[in-house]
This record gives sequence, C-alpha cells and structure tokens, in this order.
Amino acid sequence: MKIKRILNNNAVVVNDGDEEQIVMGAGIGFQKTKNDPIDPSRIEKVFVMKDATKYHKFEQILVTLPEEHIQVAEELISHAESELGVVLHEHIHIALTDHLSFAIERLAKGMVIQNTLLGEIKVLYAKEFQIARFAQNLIQEKIGIEIPEDEVGYIALHIHTARINAGNMAKTMDITTMIRDIIDVIEQELNIRISDETVSYERLVTFLRFAIQRSSGEEAFHEMEPDMVRIIKNKYRRSFACAQKIGEFVREAYNFEFPEEELAYISMHIQRIYSRFLRAQDDSILCEKDV
Repeated sequence: MKIKRILNNNAVVVNDGDEEQIVMGAGIGFQKTKNDPIDPSRIEKVFVMKDATKYHKFEQILVTLPEEHIQVAEELISHAESELGVVLHEHIHIALTDHLSFAIERLAKGMVIQNTLLGEIKVLYAKEFQIARFAQNLIQEKIGIEIPEDEVGYIALHIHTARINAGNMAKTMDITTMIRDIIDVIEQELNIRISDETVSYERLVTFLRFAIQRSSGEEAFHEMEPDMVRIIKNKYRRSFACAQKIGEFVREAYNFEFPEEELAYISMHIQRIYSRFLRAQDDSILCEKDV
C-alpha cells in the first residue's frame, strides 16, 4: 500500500489494488512523499466512500480544515459509534467535521450560538445529547474553546441524523421545529407556560414525536372508537379546541395533517397539562390566603 496523495500529516490517499482509499492515522503523512509505503500499524481509519461526490468532499475537508478540528471530529464520531453500538452513516465525517470547525471558529471570534430547539432536542435525542456533551470536554481539552449547551444540541442532531434510517437533517429539523411550534400554540391558546424542566414537558414532546410519526405513516396508528372521540370532545372542550388549532396550524405551516383521532389523543395530553396548571394556580391562591 503506497501513498498516492498527502492530504495532511494525519491523512493520505492510497491505492489498495484498483481501489482508492483515504487512510488516517496519527502522523501517517508526516515527512512522507508520493509512492512512500504505509506502515500498517499506523492506520487508524480507512475510508472507502462509494459516492464519488462525498469522497471528494471529504478529501477537500481533510486538505482545507485545521487538523486539530478534524481530529476532534473523528474522535467524537468514534466515541458516538462506541456508545450507540452502531456504525454511523459515512456522511457524518463530512457534515459533522465541517459543522464543528465552523462552530469552533465562530466561538473563537466571540460569536454567540443560539439554539431555539434545545429543550426539544434534549428530550427527543437524549442519548445523542449525552454523547455530544463528550465534545464539550474534548474541544476544551484539545483546542481550548468552551462549547455552550446550545451547540451541544446541534452536535446531537448531527449524531442522530447519521444513524441509519434516522432521516436527513432537514427532516429531523422539521419534526423538532414542528414540535416546538405546537407547544407554542398550546401555551398561547391556554395562556400557560410549560417549563422544559418538567416531566410533563418531556412526556408531551415524546408523545408529539410519535403522533407526527403515526400521522405520517412511520408508526402504527392505534384507532380510537368514534364514541371515545365524542366523549373527549364534550368532556375536554377547551383542550380539544386547542388541539384543533394545532391541526389548523400544522396544515397551513407544514402542509401536514393530523387525523381527528390523533387530535383527540393530543387533546388528552393537553388536558393533563392544563389540569396540573389549574391545580398549581389553586394551590398558589390558597397559600396567598394563608399568608
């Protein structure tokens, strides 16, 4: 196995028979030239990307981005694969590396990174979020840059979308944003605030994700008897009216349709949260009277 091109000190292109590969390892390209043999003991990762476009994009990243950024990204990817027990989609080596490098550069310049979906990401992708926290210590240790929690959320999204059959980043962001918008509708319609630090919030976010997946045909839908739908409509009028507002909103904003049965399920979750809010208000009033 001989070097065809040197990309940086830790990555080279080789020919293995008729196949071109990108080989990575600490110092594998240091003080080397074309046609030098590769020491197999120094090889840490071998990339054979079937998609030629992705292969060339990865090659460009290895040439243009700072080596320390690339090393951090690869260490994080290896950690994520170990923790999840899966091999992530090869595209993560391009998308996450490019994203991390850009984020590090922005933070080094004192720019602020904000993530309005952080609360939803923590709940929906809890495992990935914990793995992404590893990046905080890693980047601090290797590069001396402090990564805020908002950025941890974005890293978690990259890890999640790299899981096989998880869907692409655009789809993941659409679902997460839709859930955030639905919660906004609930808060506005009922004039309440749902704290993202509560169990009720976590349950609502998780339920909404499955409601979206069921309504889009990705999960099995459990039909509700028509009589039960009528009972919910009559018993929880305000909550069902709120669910209908949600249905109208996602139809207009996302061209997405919740069936009436799903709206009935949603209204039950809304009712649970609203009932707790009313009880908390009553308790607060009682405490004020006691004082």
